[in-house]
Amino acid sequence: MAEQLQRHTFVVYVEDKPGVLNRVASLFRRRGFNIESLAVGHTETPGASRMTIVVLTDAGGARRLEANLYKLVNVLRVQDVTEVPAIFRELAMIKVATTRETRTDVMQLVDVFRARAVDVAPESVVIETTGTEDKIDGLLEVLRPYGLLEVVRTGRVAMVRGPRGVVVDPADLPARGPRGAAAPEDPEVSHSV
Repeated sequence: MAEQLQRHTFVVYVEDKPGVLNRVASLFRRRGFNIESLAVGHTETPGASRMTIVVLTDAGGARRLEANLYKLVNVLRVQDVTEVPAIFRELAMIKVATTRETRTDVMQLVDVFRARAVDVAPESVVIETTGTEDKIDGLLEVLRPYGLLEVVRTGRVAMVRGPRGVVVDPADLPARGPRGAAAPEDPEVSHSV
């Protein structure tokens, strides 16, 4: 019996270095996986960045992806948070066409969805909202009749609930040389995957 496909969310801590995002994205490409969502940012640990990656796969594919991510040199920590208690959020900014007559209706919808207007122009309103993907999809649907001019979404970010989450120990980062520069690379170490 074939395993069922579902959206898996990976939290990946990586060294904050040039080229790391390309290596991670290339791994997914080479393995034939489409990244549905990718969010990257700094973390509480200097020198480490956090990626939240969403991929449609089965449980076996998720395990293989996790194992292959750990093979990348700059990857410090990986966790598939799909089945653990976690909080998932997304940010969106939505530019909606408005007129003098429709602006009040649009602003009422903004209030109902607990969003907020961050820019008001004579013929448009820019709305900022955070929440689950379903909430953002719902807001987009009710605003669509007014005319969506532009939409930007961050993609999913995730955080494990409770006191212990996905963290990286600063000791896992490579040794730093003078002025924070990375220690010289060992010519005997292969960095290809």
